[in-house]
Amino acid sequence: MKQQMKIKEQTIQVKDLLTKSNLPASDYVINPYVGCPHGCKYCYACFMKRFTNHSEEWGQFIDIKQCDKAISKKRLQGKSVFLSSVTDCYNPYEEKYESTRKIIEQLLSIDCELSIATKSKLILRDVDLLKKCKKLKVSMSVNTMDEQFRKDMDNASTITERLNALKVLHENGIYTILFMSPMFPGITDFREIIETSKAYVDEYWFENLNLRGSYKPRILEYVRTHYPQYAELYHEIYTEGNMAYWQSLAQAIDTYCAQQSVNYINYFYHEKLVAEKKSGNP
Repeated sequence: MKQQMKIKEQTIQVKDLLTKSNLPASDYVINPYVGCPHGCKYCYACFMKRFTNHSEEWGQFIDIKQCDKAISKKRLQGKSVFLSSVTDCYNPYEEKYESTRKIIEQLLSIDCELSIATKSKLILRDVDLLKKCKKLKVSMSVNTMDEQFRKDMDNASTITERLNALKVLHENGIYTILFMSPMFPGITDFREIIETSKAYVDEYWFENLNLRGSYKPRILEYVRTHYPQYAELYHEIYTEGNMAYWQSLAQAIDTYCAQQSVNYINYFYHEKLVAEKKSGNP
């Protein structure tokens, strides 16, 4: 297990692994861990620090959940469950603890729709189990073909490793999704990513870069330093609140995917979808 920094590691006892979901496409979520060593610079889940009493920076702590209670078959029957919403369930510590693997073993006997999201090649370890899941979708996050940009943004698997994982999953009959998230204005080339991966990807999801909280100034400074040609664009979007770029990009994605017969979902308006779910108005 490779570690790039000293990470505070501890096990914690929880009463239940299932959490009711506010996400548009799932009824329940399971997060086997608190914290995520991938340490993505743009990670919205850093807000979790408010509830965990951790003094460490986001990406420098990991809590491994332990639960004596079995996952409720009754609650999940006919429902959808998502692994995971605020941590990568295949982060490097999964290699040691196998928490996600044990959860999937329980879910095999439950008639539910399972979605797994990750940035890690470690998911290939569990192909034997995943092939047994009756209703499974696996999404792999890829928002660039530039390995240096990827390294600047996260400590997860390389782009080549992620694409290979999608290919192997696809070859094993597993429904694959490439989650192009977050899309960085001017930096993410959606056409290049699709052209590279479309032979083994069943569906594409698109999500725009949202900047808020503590990581907003860090990302804006990174763009000013490494991509100065886009500094004014980022100012317009994230300081002036101009949504024209996203509206134009959404139209370009619609046109391209229609021409190429690509299955896709656009989550640019994710917050609106969440609000509609909470209000009961689809």
